[in-house]
Amino acid sequence: MTIQTQFPQLDEAAAWSDEEALECTMVVPEAPNVFSFTFRASSGAWFRYRAGQFVTLEIPVPGGPVHRTYTISSSPSRPLSLTITAKAQPDSVGTRWMMDNLKPGMRLRAIGPAGIFTLPRTASRKYLFISAGSGITPMMSMTEFLFDLGEAPDICFVTCARRPSELIFRRRLESMARRAPGIRLHLVVGEDDPFDVWTGYRGQLSQLMLGMMAQDYLEREVFCCGPEPFMQAVRDMLIGMGFDMGRYHQESFQAPVESKADAPVHNDVVPQGDAAAELVFAASGVTAPCMETDTVLSVAKSSGLNIPSGCTFGVCGTCKVRKSAGEVHMVHNGGISQADIDAGFILACCSHPIGRVEVEV
Repeated sequence: MTIQTQFPQLDEAAAWSDEEALECTMVVPEAPNVFSFTFRASSGAWFRYRAGQFVTLEIPVPGGPVHRTYTISSSPSRPLSLTITAKAQPDSVGTRWMMDNLKPGMRLRAIGPAGIFTLPRTASRKYLFISAGSGITPMMSMTEFLFDLGEAPDICFVTCARRPSELIFRRRLESMARRAPGIRLHLVVGEDDPFDVWTGYRGQLSQLMLGMMAQDYLEREVFCCGPEPFMQAVRDMLIGMGFDMGRYHQESFQAPVESKADAPVHNDVVPQGDAAAELVFAASGVTAPCMETDTVLSVAKSSGLNIPSGCTFGVCGTCKVRKSAGEVHMVHNGGISQADIDAGFILACCSHPIGRVEVEV
């Protein structure tokens, strides 16, 4: 059977609908416990969706089928097939079944595509894609789609993983970045792989790193996907950097959103320049009125108090003080441990008082 008879020209074929099962054609290992599964429509139908959307697969596990949602990692610019990339977690049921049992030629029922985590319809934008782990999948679809448009894309692509071997799509991204200078790729890992050399970023993604990676971040449309704590940290970084959060978009790592009505509301703390606050320096007996956008360090200095400090942007940890009451909004760059935060310490240089706050200074 020839390619022509298998797949008629797109102008002669219908778009795929979820009334037709998907036929698995390829299973490709991507990283530890990560596989890509490619599907086609046996009828020759083509796939119509927007980069960043997802499908829901009906997976025939023992005991009865389960439904699992997966972001499409392939690009709508390549419509004869559809690929999802999945990572098996320790408690995975459907994904683990697919990795152990799904083979080319087998068929699964699917529902979709759906989802609102997609590129804006307005062209010629500058993008900042930020992801962690398998949250990279919608970013891969978006990047490949923009690459396939044949125009020079402007993408700052930031992705994080525990170690280099767990960076999904690394080689494909590097290949696109070599051919399109406007794709600037930044890889962040927590630790090295044994017997390998890593020359990229190490540690946890920070505000300082982000500022170096995308100096023009204020001009970009930001898309973020990863575990919830990761996305919360990214939002805090961007808020602290003065980013317009109306141009921030995120996809839940666990439950992709189908409509705007279902989108969660993020109750992020955002220091306001017109909101009054108060700092009580308990050991000095000084109380100072201030605004939420002031830092504890700046208020202390203006009140004639000395808090030792160094970098002033949350790296060195010199200005660590204990907070005995109240809440602050703190976005640091690695200068304080979670254990110290849990014990009530803050970094004065990057902590903004929310309401009345008491510190032991």
